[in-house]
Amino acid sequence: MKRLKTLTSTLVLAASLSVTALSTASAQSLPPLEKKDQYKVGFAQMESNNPWRIAETKSFKDTAEACNWDLITTDAAGSAAKQVSDVDSMIAQGIDVLFLPPREEKPLIAAVMRARAAGIPTFLVDRSVDKNVAKAGEHFVAFMGSDFIEQGRRAAEWTLENFKGDKGVIVELEGTTGSSPANDRKKGFDDVMAKHDNMTIVASQSGDFARDLGRQVMETLLQAHPDVNIVYAHNDEMAIGAIQALELAGRKPGEDVLIVSIDGTRDALQAIIDGKMGVTVESSPFFGPLACDVMQRYADGEKIEPWVQVKDRIFTKENAAQFIDEAY
Repeated sequence: MKRLKTLTSTLVLAASLSVTALSTASAQSLPPLEKKDQYKVGFAQMESNNPWRIAETKSFKDTAEACNWDLITTDAAGSAAKQVSDVDSMIAQGIDVLFLPPREEKPLIAAVMRARAAGIPTFLVDRSVDKNVAKAGEHFVAFMGSDFIEQGRRAAEWTLENFKGDKGVIVELEGTTGSSPANDRKKGFDDVMAKHDNMTIVASQSGDFARDLGRQVMETLLQAHPDVNIVYAHNDEMAIGAIQALELAGRKPGEDVLIVSIDGTRDALQAIIDGKMGVTVESSPFFGPLACDVMQRYADGEKIEPWVQVKDRIFTKENAAQFIDEAY
């Protein structure tokens, strides 16, 4: 009888340990990263048609030598489908780690899932995917980037503090439809403005984060809303395009139209110095060194925070000249 109780206790303990082991295995769903002297690293860039993206890619290439990476880079040329294909190609080439700035939130989920299935740790850079489907700590290691809602909120708050008129007539130039920066920068700005009766967003349209398209959209919106006196652009490229459209229409950016933007490019800082733009909230593209650090921490077995948050500065006429030499 005593032996039977002992056997029963042993079986119960074994079952308990098995359940615990299964639970641990289930919870540990992220692929590990073996410690090595050199890693084959994939960086699947979404496009290279603007200074921000070019600076970001350069940051990864500059870091490759310092961090001893065998770096593979691609350029999806603004196509979410090609970006998915680029990731598939990197998986086939046997990369150890993937850094991915998703062009759009939903289409790139497929790439994230395939990388995970292939045992490749993935870090999302500067953009995220639909959080209802793919989650940090489960499907990808972490998102490295800014608080886009806060960027929009800061742009709105600066506008409220510095607008000289009685009633704001706002045109908003949105970024790429379906991208996390466009979604969040709109929410941050719009939520603040909705609390102020003297501020009205009369039009909001995508310029796809591109200078020339931003100019074209601004030209069209000016015809429908000639009384616009505030332009909020989701990035500096569209803001510069809007300035061009306004000047062609005989308007005076910085005088009768307040230009508010996000990114912190050299052209934007120069526009601030020239008095044509009021503010740009920084969104740094220099992710290479941060990527190296976070990857090494992960290889060392550290638990990486789901959101590796980048802190952003704000550039106005008070400090634009001070920082323009380090801008991109």
